[in-house]
Amino acid sequence: MIALLFGPVAARTFDVRYWDGTVEHGGAATTGFRLGVNRPGALRRMLLPPSELSIVESHLSGDVDIDGALESAMGLADEIGARVKSPRVLVRLLRHLVALPRRDAADDVRVARSDAVVEPVGKPHDPSRDRAAIRFHYDVGNDFYALWLDQRMVYSCAYFRSDTDSIDEAQRAKLDLVCRKLRLRPGHRLLDVGCGWGALIIHAAQHYGVNALGITLSDAQASLARARIAAAGLADRCRVEIRDYRALPADMQFDRIASVGMIEHVGADHLAAYFTALHRALVPGGLLLNHGIVSLEEAQPRGPLTWAADRLWRRDAFIHQYVFPDGRLTAFRAVIAAAEAEGFETRDVESLREHYALTLRAWVSRLLANQDRAIALTSQRIFRIWRLYMTASAYAFAHGRINVLQTLLASPDAEGHVDVPMTWEDILVR
Repeated sequence: MIALLFGPVAARTFDVRYWDGTVEHGGAATTGFRLGVNRPGALRRMLLPPSELSIVESHLSGDVDIDGALESAMGLADEIGARVKSPRVLVRLLRHLVALPRRDAADDVRVARSDAVVEPVGKPHDPSRDRAAIRFHYDVGNDFYALWLDQRMVYSCAYFRSDTDSIDEAQRAKLDLVCRKLRLRPGHRLLDVGCGWGALIIHAAQHYGVNALGITLSDAQASLARARIAAAGLADRCRVEIRDYRALPADMQFDRIASVGMIEHVGADHLAAYFTALHRALVPGGLLLNHGIVSLEEAQPRGPLTWAADRLWRRDAFIHQYVFPDGRLTAFRAVIAAAEAEGFETRDVESLREHYALTLRAWVSRLLANQDRAIALTSQRIFRIWRLYMTASAYAFAHGRINVLQTLLASPDAEGHVDVPMTWEDILVR
């Protein structure tokens, strides 16, 4: 079975540890991890149905472990996926699978495979469903996030001037980069859409003299953000509201808007509504910095067999079900098209792909360093979900599967004027 999935032992780049303690050494084992198969029926559950989600759930439940560097093992799903998409190999694989034990899993394993599965209520991305999805992700607890985020609790891609920067240094640099791209000045009114724990609005008020409003759908985030604003003595210039971006009052306008790590929650079908709301909230001549993860895949016509295989091997199934309910990545061209259709003008685009790989690796390292505390605050399953989610994301960014882009958009006034300098010297020379 293992040979059918990963090739002959002599060419295998990792070892396999079986439930009886025996170890099968790969002849070319150089990848720094070992695959642990903990129960006789683990492979059956891991591959029936033959989907990426089945593989993920086998790890979450403890059927399968990765001993060593988890990121090094991320290519295993690709290897399995490439093989099961071949009808000939799939038939052979199914013959082996049906011969494996059916019932050898303990009750805790069966519970772990079904616990915390998201069952969204309502239409995708309607306000009430979006709020429930955000709470599912962020209300796992402020103390949990504080274990592995930087001291400001910035939950988005950092900006590394070198790969030796600490996560605290890199996140401060990112906050400053956003403020500088927006050309913030004292007295500016700044809106932060999806403000998290308030790091950006606090930084902008402290160092750029703005008056800032942050909006979030998470009660836990809003509570801590307000406490941090008060502790910083900024209550007269910063505030946080629990508010959907679609519910901004029509007469509420801002000189600058930042949306960092928010657009992933919007959904392709709602991009027009998203950019309409932000365009309405921005004064003529103002700037919007939209920072978000984008897909590098475009929808293409496919035959029925390929479509069926891709439905089983959905790259986002795990994240949608266990991490970000209704979260969907959109191709960049669709984002830009939607923004420009609503009246925005594209002024600059910067890729931070490599920076996000470094960010995620730093988060995983800090999570592992606080493993016992993380499990005590949540559960073993939640710990595995987050470790796997962030490790897989680091792998995806490092290998160019997805990208994260900072896009500076302008809303020209009636005469075409935008409140920006003629050059980027103020950004590049410092």
